[in-house]
Amino acid sequence: MQFNITEDFLDQIKSLIEVSDREQLEHILEELHFADIAEIIDELNLEQAVFIVKLLDSEKTSEALMELDEAQRDRVLNALSPKEIAEELEEMDTDDAADILNELSDEMAQSVINEIIDEQHAEDIVDLLRYEENSAGGLMAKELVRVNENWTVTGCVSEMRAQAENVTRVHSIYVVDNNNKLKGRLSLKDLLTSAETTPIKDVYIPKVDYVSVNTSGEEVARIMRKYDLEAIPVVDELERLVGRITIDDIVDFITEEAEKDYQLASGISQDVEANDSIWELTKARLPWLVLGLLGGIGAAAIMGGFEEIFEKYAVLFFFTPLIAAMAGNVGVQSSAIIVQGIANDDLKGSIGNRLLKEVLLAMLNGVILAILLFAYTFIVESDFFTSLAISISLFAVIIVAGLVGTFVPLALHKRGIDPALATGPFITTSNDIFGILIYFMIAKAIIGI
Repeated sequence: MQFNITEDFLDQIKSLIEVSDREQLEHILEELHFADIAEIIDELNLEQAVFIVKLLDSEKTSEALMELDEAQRDRVLNALSPKEIAEELEEMDTDDAADILNELSDEMAQSVINEIIDEQHAEDIVDLLRYEENSAGGLMAKELVRVNENWTVTGCVSEMRAQAENVTRVHSIYVVDNNNKLKGRLSLKDLLTSAETTPIKDVYIPKVDYVSVNTSGEEVARIMRKYDLEAIPVVDELERLVGRITIDDIVDFITEEAEKDYQLASGISQDVEANDSIWELTKARLPWLVLGLLGGIGAAAIMGGFEEIFEKYAVLFFFTPLIAAMAGNVGVQSSAIIVQGIANDDLKGSIGNRLLKEVLLAMLNGVILAILLFAYTFIVESDFFTSLAISISLFAVIIVAGLVGTFVPLALHKRGIDPALATGPFITTSNDIFGILIYFMIAKAIIGI
């Protein structure tokens, strides 16, 4: 059942904190889901938030910490001692605990690790820290259920019971050999319907999808989406089973990547949030604003080079924003489709074929729009050559913008650069400049100045 956090409820929580009524506060919060507790903590000041975290059992607050706004979580963690943070990490899955440690300074992270009582849990967390954050190794958790192919059904069930105590959700049962190499997966139905003395090697399913620790997060997401997987095992370079990635982890990864791409496409070069400081927000936005400024200066310089045209055909000046806007729009449309195709791994064929398709598409759209613009300008201005110059310029600009919008993200992707860069101010500014240059060059050629 969903619980709505109202202003009155928040006021009640704040009042209980103010008078330090721990018993009543604990009674209220213990009944809530950890996601609701996280929502409450996000609405409190630092002192109140820390009071809640220290009041409740770590089993509850450890889950809530992972749901917090990142900035608020950082503030809360910085207010806790290494021992208190370690208590929270001991209740987390290893992947979540590793994420928390990555947010701490090296010195604090080491202090927290030293305070973790469960040595195996600490070892597993440290092992995860050596992988790239957005790789399968960085996304995986160590908690899973594995059985040996040489065990019998009876021995397997006994071992599974012991292992499952440390696993929040058992999505799959993985089968390994004596060297811990992944051999397959075990169906719970086959396990329950087999004789107690049956060896696991006789009943397990050898076909299993898996990824390497070095597989990119994007590739993991693609595989899990394609095969509708709730979890996928992760193996090391020797094909030994080292962890698993669950659907909730990959959904979080996809959400974070989508947010980054959206910010990049909007001209924000760093991962920032609305609650960040003015200085952090400025650093994230300013580089692209400077690029836009330089682009505007470049466009103004180009227009200045065609000043003689304005003196005789001032009407051309009034269509300059239209040409620039169409160039930017077409470029963003083309690049957005390509970026989406790259993200979904839907792009087929060579770059040449993709560019040819975009040329044909741009020609069709360009012809229709150019005819409409020619009709409008001819009716308004009654000047055939001026109308022809403007409409042909639009046609040419659309083709060039389409090509640039297609080629740039493909080229960036090939060089290992996030192609989302091509859907923001970068592509818009470049197409504005190209569009204005093409516009005046064609106008000058047709009008004959």
